[in-house]
Amino acid sequence: MSITVPNELEVPLYLFHQGNNAEAYRVFGSHFTVQDGKAGATFRVWAPKAKSVSVVGDFNNWDRYANRMNKVSDGGIWETFVPGLQTYDNYKYSIETPYGQIKLKADPYGTHMETRPNTASKLYDISGYKWKDKDWMAKKETADVYRSPMNVYELHLNSWFKKADEDELFSYMQLAEKLVPYVKKMGYTHIEMMPVAEYPYDGSWGYQQIGYYAPTSRFGTPHDFMEFVDYCHTHGIGVILDWVPAHFPKDAAGLYEFDGDYCYEYSDPNKREHYNWGTRVFDWGKPEVQSFLISNANYWITEYHIDGLRVDAVASMLYLDYDRQGGAWTPNVHGGNENLEAVAFLQKLNAALFSRHKGLLMIAEESTAWPMVTKPTDIGGLGFNFKWNMGWMNDMLSYMSMSPEYRQYNHDKLTFSFYYAFSENFILPISHDEVVYGKCSMLDKMSGPREKRFASLRTFLAYMTAHPGKKLTFMGQEFAQFREWNYKTGLDWDVLEFPEHKQYQDFVKDINNFYVENKPLWEIDYDWSGFSWISNDDYKNSIIVFRRIDSKGDEIIAVCNFLPQEQELYSFGVPYYADYQVVFTTDNQKYGGDSKAGGKITAKCEPMHGLEYSITMKIPAMSAIYLKPVNKRSPEDDKVKKAAKAETKASAKTPAKAKSTAKAAAKTAKKEPAKKTEKPKTEKPAKADK
Repeated sequence: MSITVPNELEVPLYLFHQGNNAEAYRVFGSHFTVQDGKAGATFRVWAPKAKSVSVVGDFNNWDRYANRMNKVSDGGIWETFVPGLQTYDNYKYSIETPYGQIKLKADPYGTHMETRPNTASKLYDISGYKWKDKDWMAKKETADVYRSPMNVYELHLNSWFKKADEDELFSYMQLAEKLVPYVKKMGYTHIEMMPVAEYPYDGSWGYQQIGYYAPTSRFGTPHDFMEFVDYCHTHGIGVILDWVPAHFPKDAAGLYEFDGDYCYEYSDPNKREHYNWGTRVFDWGKPEVQSFLISNANYWITEYHIDGLRVDAVASMLYLDYDRQGGAWTPNVHGGNENLEAVAFLQKLNAALFSRHKGLLMIAEESTAWPMVTKPTDIGGLGFNFKWNMGWMNDMLSYMSMSPEYRQYNHDKLTFSFYYAFSENFILPISHDEVVYGKCSMLDKMSGPREKRFASLRTFLAYMTAHPGKKLTFMGQEFAQFREWNYKTGLDWDVLEFPEHKQYQDFVKDINNFYVENKPLWEIDYDWSGFSWISNDDYKNSIIVFRRIDSKGDEIIAVCNFLPQEQELYSFGVPYYADYQVVFTTDNQKYGGDSKAGGKITAKCEPMHGLEYSITMKIPAMSAIYLKPVNKRSPEDDKVKKAAKAETKASAKTPAKAKSTAKAAAKTAKKEPAKKTEKPKTEKPAKADK
C-alpha cells in the first residue's frame, strides 16, 4: 500500500533522491511523534527493492504482521507510526525481499543499539542534551587550523585502560575523567578515536559497522557520548572521529544486501567487494547512498560536536583496481583506473561539510600519490584540508629499523619527505596500523640493543616534532610500550615502574609541551617560508640540520644525529651572529641521556653552508638538539665592545700600578733609618821612609 507524501517531506525526500540531503537522519530512522493524540514513534526506511517491510520488536513480540509499513513513494521509502513506544524499546525492520526471503535488519539511521553481540536498534531521542562547550565552539569559528598546533593522540576506547576484569569496560564519562587530564598533561591538543559507530565484532576495532548513526553502547548512551565530547572540549581537547565510508561488513543485521538486492553496495561484481577484507563497497554513484553518508558525517559534527573526521581507507575508494588481483576490475569511461564516482562523492562530501562548519578538520587516510587531496574542490581537488603522510611514515620506519652502518646509503629516506612537505597539508602519523600484526612496537622497531633503543626513539620523535606538518601518535607510544598493541588486553601501564619507560614518558610530555609553546614548530607548516635547510647532505655522519621559522622571524634550529657516534666538534652554518641557546636536547640526563640541560654557543664569523656565520658544537650520539638564536647582534658590535673593554682595562691598569709603587716606596722608607752625611776625606801626605 502506498500513501501520499506529506508536504513537509517533499523537499527532504526530493533532495535525498538527488544525493543532496545532508540531514537525512531528520527524516529517516525512528522519531518520537504524536499522531491523532497518541504518543509513539514514526519509522521511515529506504528499501527500494523490498516487497514488504514491517517494524518488529519486543513491543509486538517480533510479529511482522503487527506493524506493517506503507510505501511513501515509488522511490522505495517505507513509513509507519507505532503508538505507545518508549525509550530503549528494541526494534528491527522485517524485510521481504524480491525473492520471498524475510530478513531482519537494524535501522540504518538508528541512533542507539543493543550491546554486542545483540544487534537490534533501540528507540532513543538524541535531542535535549545541555551542551557546556559554548566557548570552545565559538573559538573554533575563528581559529586558523593550519596555523595552530595539532598534536593528536590516537586511541582505541576499548583498550586504552582496562578494568581488572578485562571483559568489563569503563563508561564514557569514567574514561573521560581518566583520559582527558592525562592527555592534557602530556601536551596533546586532540584525541582521535578509532571508530565508535556501533559494531558487533570487537576484533574489527570498529571498522566493520552496522550502526552508522549509533555511538557504541559498550560505554553508554548517545547522551553519555555527548557528555564525553563536552568534557573534552571544556578542558581544551579537540575530538576527531575515525569515519568509515569506504566499506561495510556482511553482517546479517547490517547494510549488506539490505532489501534483498544490492541496495547500499555496488551491483557490479568488479566493484562490489573487498575480498581481502571480506566487506562490501558502498555504491558512491547512487544518490541515496550519497545522502546517507554525507548526512552521517554531518550528523557526528552537528549533533555530537565532533571537531573533525579522519576518513578511513580513501585510497581504496579512489582506485577501481585497488586490491583486485587478476585483472578483476572494470576501467572507467576514460579507460583509467580512477573511480570517478568516488572522486565526485568525496568532493561533494567535503563541499557540503565545509559550507556548514567552520574550523572543521577533514583528514584523508590516503596512501598514494593522488594529486590535490587537500586542495579545494573548485580547482579540482578532493577538498580535504589534511592528509596523512604515509610516505614519510614508511620511509622513516624503514630508516630507523635499519642498522646504523647502512643509513649512509639510505640518507634519502631521511630527507626526501622535506621536498614534498608542502605539496599537501600533511599530518605525520604513527598510527595503530604500525604496531599490530607482527609489525612490533615502536620501541622494538628501533635497531640496536634494547638499552640503546630509547635514545633512538627520542631522536625519532624530536625529528618528527620539528618536521613540517601536524603530528599523530597512537596510544602507548608515549611511554614506549614494548609489546605490540593488543585490543583484548589494553595498554601495559605497569611498564612505567621501570625507570627507562618513566623517563621516556617524561620526555614525551616535555617535548609535546615544548611543541605547543613554540610557534616556529607549527605556525607555518605548509609553506617554504617556515622551513629552511642548513645541512641535508652529510650522509656519512647521518646528520641533518634545518630551521623552523614563525611569522615574526623567530626560529628553532633542529640538529639531528642518527648514528650512535658522538661528534665532539661539529660545525655548521647559522643565519645570525648570535648566541645559540640549547633549548631542548633528547640526551638530557633527565631522560636517560648523558648531557646536562642548557648550554650556549656563540657564532663565529666563518661562512658555512651558504650562511654568513657558523658554530661548532658537541652533538651526542643518537640525539636531537633544538637551538634558539638569542642576543642577535653585529660582529662589529662585539669588536667595538672588545676594543672598549681592552682600552678600559689598559687605562685602569696604569694609575693603579703607579699608586702601588708609591705605597711600596713609602713603606720601605719608613722601615730604614736615614743615613748621616759624611764629610769628604782629606788625603794625608805619605810619610817619608826612614
